Amino acid sequence: MRIVRFLENNQAVLGVWGEENKVTEISSLFNGCTDLIAIHKEAKAEGKKTSEYIVEKMNGIETAVYSYDNLELLTPVEAPEVWACGVTYERSRVARNYETSQKDEELTFYDKVYDAVRPEIFFKSTAQRTIRPNQSLNIRSDSNWQIPEPELVLVLTEEGEVVGYTAGNDMSSRDIEGENPLYLPQAKVWKGSTSFGPAVRLADTVENPYNFHIICRIYRNDEKVFEGDALTSQLKRKYDELIHFFKLDNDVFAGTALFTGTCIVPPNDFTLQEGDRVDIEIEGIGVLSNKIHQL
Repeated sequence: MRIVRFLENNQAVLGVWGEENKVTEISSLFNGCTDLIAIHKEAKAEGKKTSEYIVEKMNGIETAVYSYDNLELLTPVEAPEVWACGVTYERSRVARNYETSQKDEELTFYDKVYDAVRPEIFFKSTAQRTIRPNQSLNIRSDSNWQIPEPELVLVLTEEGEVVGYTAGNDMSSRDIEGENPLYLPQAKVWKGSTSFGPAVRLADTVENPYNFHIICRIYRNDEKVFEGDALTSQLKRKYDELIHFFKLDNDVFAGTALFTGTCIVPPNDFTLQEGDRVDIEIEGIGVLSNKIHQL
């Protein structure tokens, strides 16, 4: 089951994205609630899976039905914070080693964190800074080497329970991060540097979360200039491991989005430009699409 959040008459609405690209409104079944985490907690209190609970509420009740293609999408949850994990795939380690000024050393800090017990976890965004699907992401004015990072994203409760999965774009300035690891916040965090969506695939409907197929396509002047794909089975670390270190001595807010790292990196001579479009597709979730704007 996929849940989307969208605007209707300037109000946020939750819906179930089903067959034939139809979206069935469900907010009215939960007293106008548009908070998926709250609905998940309701279901848990009833001893039911979230998807089953929603289906029960929908049974025999007719609500508004929309065409997905006509929706003004919001992020599927209003994540108060967005965090991200780095160097969780071998491809990411190789890319980071290429860009770093310390790449001639026998072991870089990227090699060390890839094999370390503790993963790399960093703050990425807030709800106010996060760009919704089909809106423009920004590239920095002081960087000459910028790329998207397609990732599977975990949607968490405050206890660190995975409610569902979505697609995310963790934009990165490779030249800034490569110059000095202390520049990581500037290489990762600026206005409009991340997006996720378009839907949350409920965790209780996913048989194997290590079998998601991620595809990234980049278009320039309506021509495809890059395509790459990966499976989450290539992830070195388990989700529970990432969540454990994220939660450790930390406050976790309901609806937090935790990016799990990328395994798709464009060629080293590629950088995003004004007007490009980045599509990140995860089978069973949907396509997250964003244009690129130069700050």
